[in-house]
Amino acid sequence: MDVGMMLLFSSYGWDNIKDSQVWQEELRLARIAADSGFDCLWSAEHHFADYSFVPDNIQLMTHLAAVCPDVDIGTAAVILPWHDPLRVAENAAVLDLLSNGRLRLGLGRGLARREFEAFRISMDESRERFDEAAPMIIEALRTGFMEGNGKHYRQPRVEIRPRPERSFDGRLYAVASSEDSVHSAAKLGAHMVMFADRPWEMRLPVIERGRQLHRQYHGNEQPALMMTEFVVCGTDLAATEAEALQYQGKFVESNFYHYEFLGEHFRTVKGYDSYQQKAEIARQAGLAGAVKGFMQAASWGTPDRILRGLEERRRVIGEFELNVAFRFGGTPFEVAERGLRLFAKEVLPVLKSWGPAAPTRAAA
Repeated sequence: MDVGMMLLFSSYGWDNIKDSQVWQEELRLARIAADSGFDCLWSAEHHFADYSFVPDNIQLMTHLAAVCPDVDIGTAAVILPWHDPLRVAENAAVLDLLSNGRLRLGLGRGLARREFEAFRISMDESRERFDEAAPMIIEALRTGFMEGNGKHYRQPRVEIRPRPERSFDGRLYAVASSEDSVHSAAKLGAHMVMFADRPWEMRLPVIERGRQLHRQYHGNEQPALMMTEFVVCGTDLAATEAEALQYQGKFVESNFYHYEFLGEHFRTVKGYDSYQQKAEIARQAGLAGAVKGFMQAASWGTPDRILRGLEERRRVIGEFELNVAFRFGGTPFEVAERGLRLFAKEVLPVLKSWGPAAPTRAAA
């Protein structure tokens, strides 16, 4: 199994912590992960708030590519509606050159209204912009030339320099939390990226739908799904359960706040119907119910408990890649470091020894 580590760069849940300390601690964890056998370092793109502040994850990964030369680096994801696709393609080509082909390029369309408003872009356009920009970028990285004549991006044919030298086949990822995004990921031929926020049995039908769509578009099997989750790992089961309730719970709270899941705006924003359903569930279940569902899906506890949970998940959904974060929701650095080192020592070797998973089938 391919296993990466997610860097969140968040201060939500901490008291009196400077942004510089957040970044210093996350970068320390990245160095530990790179030296401990993880396959890839990943980071999201977020702006303006304590939920997460990585305004340029390609720039971040350029730094990590230099200081961590033996691990892949990945974006999970570059939010395309907030960028000029030409600049995304150029920056990706440069980073792939500097890293000797270690870039895994993840793309997304964004979810937080506050971020769209700051960029002066309507969320109603996010699906159109993503579906227009993503193929332009992928084609540019494949051929070395970009052009487009769509509604949002009218790009005269231009050459990308430095020219991309390596194929991105197998190195493209797309966030797929909604049915529309699952369809887009399948059309692009990308790995789907999902987050651990609900029991996996609930996810299986849409996962299988993505696999089916990929086969229809490309005539082969979809690249492995990547699961991103937020982990608390320790030697004492009762203590780690209490930590998970606290830190995963605070992370869920930060999701409620940052994405405004208790608001009504998803009802009227084009292309976010599935998030309106999630918002209604959140209002009905409340924060406590959302935390309970999150803890059912995410990994926490002793290494043995985490491994048993991942084995069961693999039985339910089949083959997947894993991307784990250890610092979120107020997690003290020493707890994050403890969890990372223990996971690397006792969980990671077992995951890497697993052979192919058996095929799965969605329930009728």
